[in-house]
Amino acid sequence: MPSLLRHRSLRPWCAAALALAAIAPRTPAQANPAVAAVRAVVAPVSANDARRAASKRRRSANPSKATVRAAVKKHTSAPAPLGYTAPRGGAQLALDLGSILDRASRGGAWGVSVVSLNYGDTLFERNADRQLLPASTMKLFTSSVALDRLGPDYRFVTEVLREGALGTDGTVRGNLVLRGAGDPSFSRRFTDGASGETPLEAIAHLVAQAGVKRVSGDIVGDASAFEDRMVPEGWKSRYLGAHYAARVSALSINENLLTVRVKPAGNATSVTFEPALSGIPIVNNVKLVAGRGARIGVKQTETGLEIRGSVGASGRGGEVQVVMEEPALITSAAFHAALEAHGISVGGSVRLAKASSGAPRVAALPSAPLGELVTTMNGESNNHFAELLFRNAARSVGVVGSAENANTLLRRFLWEKARVQPTDVYAADGSGLSTADRVTPRAMVQLLGYAAKAPWHDVLEQSLPVAGRTETLRRRMKYTPAMGNLHAKTGTTNDVASLGGYVTSRDGEQLAFSFIYNGNDRWRAKAAMDAMGATLASYQR
Repeated sequence: MPSLLRHRSLRPWCAAALALAAIAPRTPAQANPAVAAVRAVVAPVSANDARRAASKRRRSANPSKATVRAAVKKHTSAPAPLGYTAPRGGAQLALDLGSILDRASRGGAWGVSVVSLNYGDTLFERNADRQLLPASTMKLFTSSVALDRLGPDYRFVTEVLREGALGTDGTVRGNLVLRGAGDPSFSRRFTDGASGETPLEAIAHLVAQAGVKRVSGDIVGDASAFEDRMVPEGWKSRYLGAHYAARVSALSINENLLTVRVKPAGNATSVTFEPALSGIPIVNNVKLVAGRGARIGVKQTETGLEIRGSVGASGRGGEVQVVMEEPALITSAAFHAALEAHGISVGGSVRLAKASSGAPRVAALPSAPLGELVTTMNGESNNHFAELLFRNAARSVGVVGSAENANTLLRRFLWEKARVQPTDVYAADGSGLSTADRVTPRAMVQLLGYAAKAPWHDVLEQSLPVAGRTETLRRRMKYTPAMGNLHAKTGTTNDVASLGGYVTSRDGEQLAFSFIYNGNDRWRAKAAMDAMGATLASYQR
């Protein structure tokens, strides 16, 4: 058969023969006559079984035309696997990368750019100036503008202010204000190593240490550091109930996710929250029913919560996690509860407003360093972190934290520092979730080139997933030359697959690359990106 395959005119027939051989099962006698003889003795069959077996053998021996056509089509149309190569010289590298892309391009739009950071030359590009949806590789831009503006050691400070005098008896005769600064680490996942306190517990503790024992007025939440808009342009409505599309607010807690737990309690039901809440209206309309199951729903308003559904009297209850529709309100209610847990009574309720000018500070809690926040954001591809950092970058120039202001700052930064044309990037958000985002592969590589020389480069590169080792790349490019070598940010949505970062070639040359695909065949696109990444790691100039 191999000799026949050298004749082009016979190849279709050979393919058909191979396909038929693959689908035609061998009978036990054909496979092993001795085994067939034993089976005939130990497992005699009925006449009906024998007739059915004979009919099945006839069908296998004489497959229909449709079966033949399907087998031939499957054999001849399956896409070839996308393996990496080890090119020598720039010309061969360009041919190999082009070949991988050609075999992966079954619809959709590609944009690719590869540049040597050692020599400054472009090793490969295809549609490098095409504006494409970047998905989470947008976080490379957010990381860079935030690190460049603020520095890796910068910390965001959440403050507690008082609108009224603090008496000698420990009473604040007025309101206590919790003013947010867009701290992504104001979350139970970030605890003090020595005390084990969460940030919420820690700031309530600081208020108690300042001598506050009672608040006669309200707990006021101030989220004025950011714009009022909490859902960025281009976020699809179907995203909004998912954890990766949490609302954006300068006063946020636990990545703006609220856990609601309901249990049977005698002849009624009890509701608890994580974080614990108080000071806002909470209506429990969960019914106790026979059985063990639980069905829980949460209605959120601008002032409070209503819990609905049912819980089985003989069960353990149930829980649900929801995205906070009013994160500043919920955060303030959690602060109200934390104060009470530290023995501080509050006479009023919870509301939202901007703090009075000149209100004295009672306590302040700094965030984790920006470098640590960037590492969490890029490693997990955390959208909530990205949105807060993006708006905080805008605040660094004295304007309100908004996506629009951040996009203006980003474009200016890219032009002044990386010589990226302002029209090559549009950031409707900082995470890459928006369908309005656009970047070009050339812009991404220019950014990576500037970042490679920036004082914060090590923080950025070390924040990126590593091929075959960590985070979103831990299962990709394993056991290839890219494993442990390639550092890159991934991006994935239903319509996008992307990868951008750094890789070291076989002879020690540092390369910056951007691979972006917009289309429906993202699994094939990811395979192509992995093959190209490993090929770059194998490249020798």
